Amino acid sequence: MTSQATRVLVLNSGSSSVKYQLLDMRDGTRLAVGLVERIGERASRLVHTPSGGGAEKRERTERIADHEQALKAVAGELARDGIGLDSPELAAIGHRVVHGGPEFSAPTLIDDAVLAEIERLVPLAPLHNPANITGIRTARALRPDLPQVAVFDTAFHSTMPEDAARYAIDTGTADAHRIRRYGFHGTSHAYVSRRAAELLGRPPEELNLIVLHLGNGASASAVAGGRCVDTSMGLTPLEGLVMGTRSGDIDPAVVFHLERVAGMGTDEIDELLNKKSGLMGLCGDNDMREILRRVDGGDAAATLAFGIYIHRLKKYIGAYYAVLGRVDAVVFTAGVGENAAPVRAAAIAGLGGLGLVVDAELNAVRSGEPRLVSPGHARVAVAVVPTDEEMEIARGTFALVDA
Repeated sequence: MTSQATRVLVLNSGSSSVKYQLLDMRDGTRLAVGLVERIGERASRLVHTPSGGGAEKRERTERIADHEQALKAVAGELARDGIGLDSPELAAIGHRVVHGGPEFSAPTLIDDAVLAEIERLVPLAPLHNPANITGIRTARALRPDLPQVAVFDTAFHSTMPEDAARYAIDTGTADAHRIRRYGFHGTSHAYVSRRAAELLGRPPEELNLIVLHLGNGASASAVAGGRCVDTSMGLTPLEGLVMGTRSGDIDPAVVFHLERVAGMGTDEIDELLNKKSGLMGLCGDNDMREILRRVDGGDAAATLAFGIYIHRLKKYIGAYYAVLGRVDAVVFTAGVGENAAPVRAAAIAGLGGLGLVVDAELNAVRSGEPRLVSPGHARVAVAVVPTDEEMEIARGTFALVDA
C-alpha cells in the first residue's frame, strides 16, 4: 500500500442490493455514499451522493442484472467524481459479513481460504452470508490487486465467556453443529461503546455499559471494559428483544406446538417468527413512529405492542445490570434508540432504584451528536450515541492494512 493510500470503500452486499461508502481515514471524511437496489429486476435503482463540493445526488433507474454490474456502476459513479476504484489513494475494500462463526473474531484479510471458511458458515446465516460472499467475489474480480477485508457482525461478541455463549444442550450435538450464541450488530456495539466512552471522558477499560441497538432489528449488549460479556441475539438474530418483525425470546416448544397442533412446516414457522412477529405481529405495524402515533390516539393493539416491547427492554437492562454488577451508562443507538424519545423514557421509567433517570427536556432534544439525556445528578448516565457501522468497518479495515 502506498503512503498516500488512505481511502477505504465499504461495501454491504445484500441479496438484491449493495450499499456503499467511500471514506478518507485521515479525517473520517465521507467522499461518497450510495445504494444500488432491486438488483436483477427490470427497474433497478442507483442513488449516488458525492459528499463534498456541494455536488448534488445522482439517481438513475435501469436494469442492473447482477452484483458485478452493480459494482461496475458504482465504480463508474465514483470515477465521475475523480475517486474511482483505480485511484492510488484507495487502500482497501472493507466488506460487511454478517456471520463469522467461532472462527473469526477480528477484521480479516480475505484470501481464498478465508472466503472458503465464510462459505462454510452459510448454514448459520443463509439469508446474509451468500450475499456478502457475492459482493466479495465481485469486488475481488474488479480489483484483484487490492486488499479486501471482512468485518464480521459477530466479532465483537466473540469475547463472551463460555457461560454466556453456551446453550444448555448436549455439548456433543452443540459442538458438532457449531450451536452457540454468537450475537449480531457487533460493529454497531463496538463503535457505540467506544464513542460512549469518549462522551463520558473516560477510557473504555474503566467502563461498564449496557448498549441498546434499537432499530427494526434490535439487540442489547453488556460491555465490561470495552469487551462484550453478554448479548441478546444468539445463534441467529431471532433471539432477544422484541423487534420490528421478529419475536425475540420465545419458548422453543412453541415451534413443536405449531408443528403438531397447527400443522405448520419448518419454513412456515421460520417465516412466522422472523417476518410476521414482533411489533408487526402484535399490531400490524413495525414502524415505531406509527406505533407511537397510534398509542397517542388510544389504539389498544398498538398500546399492548408498545408495552410488550418496553417490558422486554426493561428485563434486559435489569439482567445486564446483574451480569455487570456495576453500570456506568445505558446507551441507546440505531433508528429507534436515537430518535424515539418516548421509547427511551419508558425503558428507563421506574428504574431510579438502579440509579437510572431520564431528564425530560434533555431527552426531547433531537440531535445527530452523542449526548447525555440523564440529569447531572444521576448515578448512572443515560446516553444517546448515533451509530456508524460503516465508519467502524472502515476503521477496522484500515487498521489492518495500514499495520
